[in-house]
Amino acid sequence: MTHEHEELEAQPKGSLSRDGSRKFVHPADVKGRFTSRRNWIFAVLIVILVAIPFIRMGGHPVLFLDVEHRQFFLFGRTFNAQDFWLSFFILSGIGFALIVVTTAWGRVWCGYSCPQTVFLEGIYRRIERAIEGPRERRIRRNARRWNIDKLWRKTLKHLLFVGVSLFLSHVFLSYFVSLPALEQMVARSPAEHPEAFGWVMVMSTLLYLDFAWFREQLCLIVCPYGRLQSVLTDDDSLVIGYDPDRGEPRGKAKDPNAGDCVDCQRCVTVCPTGIDIRNGLQIECIGCAACVDACDDIMLKLKRKPGLIRYDSLEGLEHRPKRFWRPRLGVYAVLGLVGLVAATLAFRSHTNFEANLLRPRGAPFAITEGDVRNTFDLHLVNKYPEAVTYRLEGIEGDALTYVFPVPEVTLGSLVGRHIPVMVSIPESELQPRLRAHVRVVPVGHEQDTIIIDDPFVGPLR
Repeated sequence: MTHEHEELEAQPKGSLSRDGSRKFVHPADVKGRFTSRRNWIFAVLIVILVAIPFIRMGGHPVLFLDVEHRQFFLFGRTFNAQDFWLSFFILSGIGFALIVVTTAWGRVWCGYSCPQTVFLEGIYRRIERAIEGPRERRIRRNARRWNIDKLWRKTLKHLLFVGVSLFLSHVFLSYFVSLPALEQMVARSPAEHPEAFGWVMVMSTLLYLDFAWFREQLCLIVCPYGRLQSVLTDDDSLVIGYDPDRGEPRGKAKDPNAGDCVDCQRCVTVCPTGIDIRNGLQIECIGCAACVDACDDIMLKLKRKPGLIRYDSLEGLEHRPKRFWRPRLGVYAVLGLVGLVAATLAFRSHTNFEANLLRPRGAPFAITEGDVRNTFDLHLVNKYPEAVTYRLEGIEGDALTYVFPVPEVTLGSLVGRHIPVMVSIPESELQPRLRAHVRVVPVGHEQDTIIIDDPFVGPLR
């Protein structure tokens, strides 16, 4: 092992001290093009998160998972428990998209869209900076003994953390209960809805502990995504890296023999996980580009070209030809197309209502005054987002006669009902392989009309 490698091994890694204990990371403030983009993305994502329960399509929130009643609403479409298998395509599609994005653009998800990053950098650390000041002031205050200034700032910060955590937990709860129901829960005693109250308390506690104390440790210890980075990326994936050919050897700005890196440590102090990006690609890097903005700012002040730390591939950082399209992405494109076709066919099989002819218990047929009669149980489920009236009609043919005690029925959204249907035929005209056909017409949605059928049975001849 070279002396340089020995020095790297001796350095504390990320948020760990030399003795293995945790170092609480206090990232310095940074400004720049990537930080501005992240802030806008954070704001948009937070607004979307809060607004979703208020945005309505088809009379229901755009995303509403009513687990208690096994009713689910997504972008104006309604689903019941029997449609749960469709969630496989949604979840697997999200996972596959994350794999493709990571292969092409590295951990851009972690740095820009992950809820852990969005809430930590977009809300909690903003509160912390507003109350306790910049990095250096926070570190000095934490090192001092408790006094009035330290007490009121810490108390106010953590009270706001608790308030934000409670607010976010209620927002998450609104995805599973309606907003009117949530308003009633908040206004009434927790004893009237212990499950929801317990869920909010547990969720709020986890959010508070995560964003007030655990923070980057969730990314480094709990989340498996960082560990998968080594197999999801390759030498052509876009990552954040340091250009050693340009930056080394490090030295003072006035040293003519030194590289562009002046070893100001600015890239380290702004890192939310506390790593030194100059040591190479690391699993702790979440791709936030704070170090890029920090280094570019120093380079501009020194009147040097930005990009010492930049978005690039490992091949590009080594000044070798780089490429975007490669066999790996080609395979992903084919798999993605297959998955998209399968998901499209699966969701197209989803109907706006379900109708099935079932056999009730008891004898399959009865003979009355020379007629053979079959009784069916028509199970009808309305999956439109609004109440719909259904008209039931028998398709005359083969001498079959249909009797509907309830020829029209109105069902609310995701409401089901069993309707008896009696079909008869003179015994003398009974034919083998005869089938009863019922037309179900949703009034106002006639284009969705379906015909269901079931075998008509009678005595053997």
